[in-house]
Amino acid sequence: MTDQRPSFTTFRQRLLARERMWGTFLKLPTTQVIEILGPVGYDFVVIDQEHAPLDRGITDMMLLAARASDIAPVVRVGEFTDASILSSLDCGAMGVMVPHVTSVEKAKAIVSACRYAGGKRGFAGLTRASGWGRVGGARHMAAQDGQVACIAMIEDIEAVDRAGDIARVEGVDALFIGRGDLTAAFGDDPKAGEKVAAITAKVAAAAKDAGVPLMMLPTSKADLAKSVELGASAMLISSDHGFVKSAAAAALKEFAQ
Repeated sequence: MTDQRPSFTTFRQRLLARERMWGTFLKLPTTQVIEILGPVGYDFVVIDQEHAPLDRGITDMMLLAARASDIAPVVRVGEFTDASILSSLDCGAMGVMVPHVTSVEKAKAIVSACRYAGGKRGFAGLTRASGWGRVGGARHMAAQDGQVACIAMIEDIEAVDRAGDIARVEGVDALFIGRGDLTAAFGDDPKAGEKVAAITAKVAAAAKDAGVPLMMLPTSKADLAKSVELGASAMLISSDHGFVKSAAAAALKEFAQ
């Protein structure tokens, strides 16, 4: 399947074109999982610095593995700072996903950190992103501005009514609805599921109205159908943790009976 999949460098282009793409979250500090996922046919991975012990060193190695496996690497930064964005992009990320985007001001700051033209991304000529200097300065900057995807996560109650304004910030390439955090915000409310479903539909409508792609993490085939109905095009399926757990449980069930 790898030979039939477009180059990892086209991730942003495909995202903006609303092509169906499949990805997963990565939480294990290893490169081998990525090397397996590439030939399987995944289009992208999200290296999860927020919820996993992934420091700058292992993230660098995971980015290298993804690019070598022709699978687009996106980094979900643990905390938004100019430095966290710059490190991810210079090491070769094709996109960044930023948690808890709750305001237009934060969205603008994220975009500024991602872009050279009109932004404030710091320049370094000898990086993986520039082919270690193979691509000249001006050409490198233009290529990065055209290829790097900036994804805002809507996962806080206070962000829901602002989702449309956040999506309209120039340079925000997609919204990801973080239903896990939204659900957690309702605690043990028995109607949490209904409320999050309504919020999800509202954010999806805001993304559609703003003309911005939507990313979601479907939890089942039925949920996938609903995600598609809401307009999502880039889907995240589980995580490496989830894959290991489900496969291990299935194997034990099969052999231990």
